[in-house]
Amino acid sequence: KEAVDLARFPSNVEKHTRDAMIAVQEKFSKIKGVSVIVYIQTCAAEKRRRRKRGQFPDPDKRVFINTDICEGCGDCGVQSNCVSIVPVETELGRKRAIDQSSCNKDYSCVSGFCPSFLTLQGAQMKKSATAQVDLPELPEPVLPVINGTHNVVITGVGGTGVVTVGAILAMAAHVDGKGAGMMEMAGLAQKGGAVHIHCRLAEDPADISAIRVAVGEADAVIGGDLVVSAGAKTLGLMTTGRTGAVVNSHEIITGDFTRNTEFRIPSDRLQLSLQARLKERVVFFDATELARATLGDSIYSNMLVFGAAWQQGLIPLSLAAIERAITLNGAGPERNLRAFSVGRWAVLQPQDAADILAPKAAPITDSIAFRANHLRVYGGEALVAKFQHLVDSAPRALQDSVARGYHKLLAIKDEYEVARLHLDSVTKAQAEFDGDLRPTFHLAPPLLLGKDAQGRPKKRAFGPWVIHLFRALHAMRGVRGRWIDPFGHTAERRMERALIAEYEADMQQIFASYTPEKLHIAKGLAELPLTIRGYGPIKHANAMKAAQTRVNLLAQWRKGGDASALAAE
Repeated sequence: KEAVDLARFPSNVEKHTRDAMIAVQEKFSKIKGVSVIVYIQTCAAEKRRRRKRGQFPDPDKRVFINTDICEGCGDCGVQSNCVSIVPVETELGRKRAIDQSSCNKDYSCVSGFCPSFLTLQGAQMKKSATAQVDLPELPEPVLPVINGTHNVVITGVGGTGVVTVGAILAMAAHVDGKGAGMMEMAGLAQKGGAVHIHCRLAEDPADISAIRVAVGEADAVIGGDLVVSAGAKTLGLMTTGRTGAVVNSHEIITGDFTRNTEFRIPSDRLQLSLQARLKERVVFFDATELARATLGDSIYSNMLVFGAAWQQGLIPLSLAAIERAITLNGAGPERNLRAFSVGRWAVLQPQDAADILAPKAAPITDSIAFRANHLRVYGGEALVAKFQHLVDSAPRALQDSVARGYHKLLAIKDEYEVARLHLDSVTKAQAEFDGDLRPTFHLAPPLLLGKDAQGRPKKRAFGPWVIHLFRALHAMRGVRGRWIDPFGHTAERRMERALIAEYEADMQQIFASYTPEKLHIAKGLAELPLTIRGYGPIKHANAMKAAQTRVNLLAQWRKGGDASALAAE
């Protein structure tokens, strides 16, 4: 479709760019009566679908996050609400990365107030080294007999090919000469939103009187997502003894993660809920990681689950019909056929599949030594001695917590440190991308004026030339904290120095009156700096929250409180 001509709107209609959305919503929320906000942009998931078909421009630009610079504050998720922003666990805490296989190239995450973002032109996704699986001749299962209708429910999240699996299932039924009725129940039409596909199969189309699967009537569940599969809406469709399921156990990122930086999916409880309902008739495996390991792309995960469900004897359609339907679908048929076969193999040889995904043993890290070495690179031996002195002064049970909290405060990510870390950004990106990478850095330099629509310092795009400036800033790091430091007099730098002095005083107080009964509160105070994440206004807001928590913890400490007192607080 051609672009909307905004000039056709009445002249008195306000027009804003997307970055002003929050401000516009806040303004309109205060207007009495009815008001209308018209958002004009092609749905991000729809863009992705069209690009796969060559019907929409595919920008030669990828987003990359340097996790060394990322603070894990989550503002990029707040700005974009995008589930392609995924967690990365590091020795220095939980950071963010971009799942390139699901990224819609929306670029709104770049608006997050963080200097860790690069956009890269010329970047091509590096083909992952895939595990070589020599699939043996796989035995065909005994297919279920259709009594009236055979009711299949497919669950997953939008943008991952759930609807495609439903379409292939319906087409395979047609190829087999059977009847099929399919209904999509996608809820919010967004990538990451819950999707349910109801599909009834019958020997005769006349046997299908209603398509929606009623409560307790599911014969098979093809579970592309654990959260959706174990939700009350899906559980209600299942009956013990009747329903069988194969479910992807991978923790797919949800919208909650974009708003809660520490959100974790209760996978164990979700699996337990399914096992309680289905007993031995449910199988779990990490289809997402297995697809990535064997096919180089997690997008094939739902096809793996489909293949596994068929191999479990849950789908009353012939192998030939399903393979024909995959071919007729026309979207990468060879890879999808392979994915279907890998899914079959995974439930026949679960240990072999698990061995492919078994993580290599990570070296055991001494967290204190790691942080000491990090500070050595950051600021030299004098800073290491200062760090080590406070850590060594702490009671043994508290030393690791003090090391984590104190290091966070000492290793300030100021302009000199961000510049140093950005010198490696392109090299880090080359581990993920092929091609002639042409980087653009998205920064909000404190010495440049200007505010964005949210009243925050304005981020600007800087081309590859800024790498020369990074080198110059890195060379100037010796002035850090001195009176000639051009950045040292900003409110943010003054706050950071004050936090260090405050922490040192607090720890001395804690060490002097520490008892094992107060360990929980002591750890809370020692690790409190880990919550002060982000840059600029994001860091300031987190510091204010931490300040109130500090007041509460110190009050409990002075009362001689223990863990139960803290919980009561």
